[in-house]
Amino acid sequence: MALKKILFADDDPEIRSVVRVLLESEGYEVIEAADGEEAVRLADETMDLIILDVMMPCKNGILACVEIRSRLTVPILFLTARTQDSDKTVGFSAGADDYLAKPFSYAELAARVKALIRRYHVYKGKETAVGDGTISVRGLSISRLDGTVFREGEEIRLTDLEYRILLLLASNRGKIFTIENIYESVWEEPFFYSATNTVMVHIRNLRKKLEIDPKNPSYVVNVWGKGYRIE
Repeated sequence: MALKKILFADDDPEIRSVVRVLLESEGYEVIEAADGEEAVRLADETMDLIILDVMMPCKNGILACVEIRSRLTVPILFLTARTQDSDKTVGFSAGADDYLAKPFSYAELAARVKALIRRYHVYKGKETAVGDGTISVRGLSISRLDGTVFREGEEIRLTDLEYRILLLLASNRGKIFTIENIYESVWEEPFFYSATNTVMVHIRNLRKKLEIDPKNPSYVVNVWGKGYRIE
């Protein structure tokens, strides 16, 4: 079986070396990039995960993430010393899937990497998903088997987290999910207060891709004071 491939971009060669050794010890193949420009150039569909430092020369991690996300759905993890909620909002809006603050422990990094890759392989069709079939919602077609989503025959490229939010709501049409419900079901972690903004940013990104008019959504609908649902 081929090794899972990770692209790691950081302008500090010592950090790249340490992280590469740690990830290789876990059985991953690691491709290094010294800045955002190189990360964009090296990123392709063979990657199972991309890890980006935020503050890099030539092109910072945010801009690199936007470019990569425009053509790939591979999960993206940010490593950064900037941990304010506003910084996280910018990162998630750019298309990141997770955010790990520096300094971080090896155990925490390994856990995040494992979780992101596992979710990607299960929900984007690189491994056999649990349960097949297609869910249809007013012109929207959501495949359980290969993780694809089509609207009126046109494919909509979603990140794995956006797909999982959509699948959760579409699989339980009419049921209202609180932000806490969504976070614990999709991220598979205990809910914490600042995760509210994380969920809302991902839903906003999902609506931009799904809806004809994101300001007046017809698929992912907000139930005031309660949560979200798909009718």
